[in-house]
Amino acid sequence: MNLNAYFSSWLALVESGIEQSLNSYRKTASQRFSPLIDAMEYSLSEGGKRFRPMLTFATAQCLGINPEEVLPAALAIEYIHTYSLIHDDLPALDDDDTRRGKPSSHKKFGEAVAILAGDALLTEAFGQLARLQEPRKFSPNHVLSALELLVSAAGVRGLVGGQFIDITLEQPQFNLPEVEFIHIHKTGAMIVASVLLPARLSGLDE
Repeated sequence: MNLNAYFSSWLALVESGIEQSLNSYRKTASQRFSPLIDAMEYSLSEGGKRFRPMLTFATAQCLGINPEEVLPAALAIEYIHTYSLIHDDLPALDDDDTRRGKPSSHKKFGEAVAILAGDALLTEAFGQLARLQEPRKFSPNHVLSALELLVSAAGVRGLVGGQFIDITLEQPQFNLPEVEFIHIHKTGAMIVASVLLPARLSGLDE
């Protein structure tokens, strides 16, 4: 199988996983939550490259792990990335009205619903990681190690911390080291996590 064929099959795997996840919500949650699920789906289907899940699958492949087995980890990464984009576009942060040529979530659904859609995607990400133990694909200790990695990458030491510096740094302070610091945390931490998650799940020491 050539590289393009790998990517095509992996992309289809991600899209199928997202669809199943959203369908599960629609089947099991009250219909009153439908507008919230619509907002989640809107941002998840904006046509992104799914770059981070591709890294997760590629690492799994290199480690001899079937990419399907790490699908929950790949979805967790994509959900956190999508939540961060929703919140990043809000007026209180970057105040962007469009995302990939479409109205941003808060322009389409309102700020409150956009915030909640992002919150829902963030919490679902950790729910996806919990599913890695079903049916005992990976040891609980290795899943816990992956969880700790993702918490660090998505939180104060990573994405959220980088976003904080981005919005609080005064204009005269912007220089190359500061820009690098922001991107290492705001963007880089989750990219690194995308690669390391399969290694953590397989029990490899960093």
